[in-house]
Amino acid sequence: MRPRLFDENHVLHELKHYLPNQAALKDFVHHNSLHAFQEMDFYEGIFNASKIFGIKVTFNLNEYRKLYQQGRIKPEILDEIIIRNKGKALLHEYRHKLLEAKYEPVSAPRIGKIRANWKTAYKVDLDNLVQPLLFRMLCSYLDQGIALWHFPFEDQGLINAIRTLEQHSMISFFKSKRVKDLLFDKNLCIDQLLKILVGDEAYFEPYIYDQQFAHRGWSGIVSAIESNPKTLLYTKKISLKDLILLELLMEIDALDRTLGKKWTALGTHLNLPPQDYFAKSELTELDQILSIWQDAFEWDYYDEVLGAIDHIAKSRRLVKPEKKSFQAIFCIDDRECSLRRHIEACDKQCETLGAPGFFGAAIYFQPFGGKFYEKNCPVAITPKHLIKEIEVTDKRQHELLYTKNSHTFFRGFLISLSLGLWASVKMVLDLFRPKMSPAISDAFAHMNINGKLTIENTDPNHKENGLQIGYTIEEMAQVVAPLLKGIGMVDHFAPLVYVMAHGSSSANNPHHGAHDCGACSGRPGSVNARVFAFMANHPKVRAILSVQGLEIPTETQFLGGMHDTASDEIAFYDEDLLTFENNVRHQKNKDTFEEALDLNAKERSRRFASIDISKDIKHVRKAIKKRSVSFFEPRPELGHGTNALCYVGSRQKMKGLFLDRRAFLNSYDYQTDPDGKLLAQVLGPIPAVCGGINLEYYFSRMDIEKMGAGTKLPHNVMGLIGVANSSDGDLRPGLPLQMIENHDPVRLLLMVEQRPEVVLKVIKSSEEMYSWFEKKWIHLVAVSPADNELYHFHEGEFCLYRPISDKLNHTDDMLNVIETAKEMRTNHILDATRENIPVHVYKN
Repeated sequence: MRPRLFDENHVLHELKHYLPNQAALKDFVHHNSLHAFQEMDFYEGIFNASKIFGIKVTFNLNEYRKLYQQGRIKPEILDEIIIRNKGKALLHEYRHKLLEAKYEPVSAPRIGKIRANWKTAYKVDLDNLVQPLLFRMLCSYLDQGIALWHFPFEDQGLINAIRTLEQHSMISFFKSKRVKDLLFDKNLCIDQLLKILVGDEAYFEPYIYDQQFAHRGWSGIVSAIESNPKTLLYTKKISLKDLILLELLMEIDALDRTLGKKWTALGTHLNLPPQDYFAKSELTELDQILSIWQDAFEWDYYDEVLGAIDHIAKSRRLVKPEKKSFQAIFCIDDRECSLRRHIEACDKQCETLGAPGFFGAAIYFQPFGGKFYEKNCPVAITPKHLIKEIEVTDKRQHELLYTKNSHTFFRGFLISLSLGLWASVKMVLDLFRPKMSPAISDAFAHMNINGKLTIENTDPNHKENGLQIGYTIEEMAQVVAPLLKGIGMVDHFAPLVYVMAHGSSSANNPHHGAHDCGACSGRPGSVNARVFAFMANHPKVRAILSVQGLEIPTETQFLGGMHDTASDEIAFYDEDLLTFENNVRHQKNKDTFEEALDLNAKERSRRFASIDISKDIKHVRKAIKKRSVSFFEPRPELGHGTNALCYVGSRQKMKGLFLDRRAFLNSYDYQTDPDGKLLAQVLGPIPAVCGGINLEYYFSRMDIEKMGAGTKLPHNVMGLIGVANSSDGDLRPGLPLQMIENHDPVRLLLMVEQRPEVVLKVIKSSEEMYSWFEKKWIHLVAVSPADNELYHFHEGEFCLYRPISDKLNHTDDMLNVIETAKEMRTNHILDATRENIPVHVYKN
């Protein structure tokens, strides 16, 4: 059969589908790194991706066997998984294969086979000849503010800008006359250049894939910018087609320059048949063996968690206090799991809840004096409202040493002479006596604590660039009501309700946005918390809510705040609006928060080798803060490292559990939602947000070089859009080693407290949501309140799940358990794969 002729549009479409979809640094939001394979079942998708790209998607066989020998995978779990996948009759056969059989290593990836023949035929490394200059051109063209000058004629698009530059410049990017003529050809197209380079049209398509996936970071960012220009603050006109044209021209130029007229098209040297790189392949027996091992690795932990939840559900009658000292709504972020636990321990009459950290306020935010709008909501949402910061009297601090004037020749020379010595002294001081400075990314500086916000809109025609400034009263009610009802907060309000956002300060972190709030497009959620508190306090909003049956007492006040998850500090906003009585309560509650922050810092310090956990708790807290502002600390915090769970339900079911900061916690009350209408709203963003975080950590951990970003120590920030090793390297999508090194790569287990039939109806109401569970990219368990049983979603239906392990770890002193774990880690008693503390149930 004749190979399909080259179709440029088809190739561009396929490239966009399979290239990384990571946006620029300003919108660093986690996503499924293998999103292109999500229409397949999980194992089918990841093993197909492995064969195409040569990436590692599971541990290897020896690593799993080592985990089994260490007790990290229990024999009874392994047997259960074998039976679930292969049936009881094949248990002994597959146990032998899993533990003893030998398998041949995986073959070479498909991508790269065609283009690799340049080295074979001509001993030419085209990547080395082309990529350094190509990457510098792209970085200069896309630059967001590092360079002093804009790329010339950038408004014309990449190829047209280079054409115009070639016309007006005395030097050229190209040495070959043929290439210069091709550049100015009005009919310049991709297949025209491929005929010169490749010759045989049957190889055109795989050649383009080889070329673009040889630098998937740069190709991916170009594709992302073309699809969503707003991923850049300073927008640039660029397309994947322009990038391919430019690179093809540079390849011809490099070959002409290196080989002269002594080369012919690559197709004349190929003796292998054209291959469909993305053709689906069947799972091998080794793939099946690895998938069983991975299931066992995951369910060894899941079973432990589900066993503890089953124990609490059947042995305790937990009710939330009707008279509460205060309530605090936190982001569902797994890093808030431990702080909530400590707050509840410090004040047993309080109640904590969880909701996505943008708190339903999908907004753009413009800081005072800011030129651009910042998106503070999930990436999938396009805001219609703009919140502006006004009446700010404090001036932002600036560091003289980092002035852009130092980049010019004469000013730079003078500044180096005058401030150079002081710069070296300050660098030494910053290394050994770290403190917050304007050079450090300060989460609390995202919004001025004393500034005003344009939250209320009294004229719907008050707009800016198509965005309505602020919310009308009716729109405010439409934000407040769904969130409060969704988390089950409909009665028994405390006098004070804290709306707690989170952010993360960091001095040494090019992936800074990966530590802030994912629901706020990788930014601190402080603006959203303050906006929601304003809305919930508004008398006219409360009047609308009252008509809807949601009665908030007059004495109840909402107060916005933010938790810095790196430094373990909290700031509160608009405290001056509190009544006298609530201000008295607030001052007392502050002591509770401070005590909880101390405990939280001590718990976190277990994973930091530089901190002595046995020292006084205040000393540990200071050491935690120093990490967040230290230039020599590559791990100011570990982000979502170890995330594995998401629980949607009442806090009472989880209150007695220590989950080692591994769970996203979204509040939901099934009693107020018998038909699941609210559950649909609650579950809507969870697969993309929590599942996206989980899968990016999973793949970055499995293959730190090809799916992750490698170690961040040599990373340079390129044009404020991405990071690369050196000035000539490819952009690094994925997460760096310092975020995933202690991460157990398991898929997310989503647990929902609701009847299985209701959960099934809800997930089936959205094809996109249902696919996450049907294809097993996320595991799903219903915690049924009707019979206190667990139901696992498997093969399209919920099946009763009985936890295998009946061993429960009880404790009444969790800090002692944490200190013991730190001591064992320090003394190398624990293997790296055992760093997570098992699930514990509190005795009290």
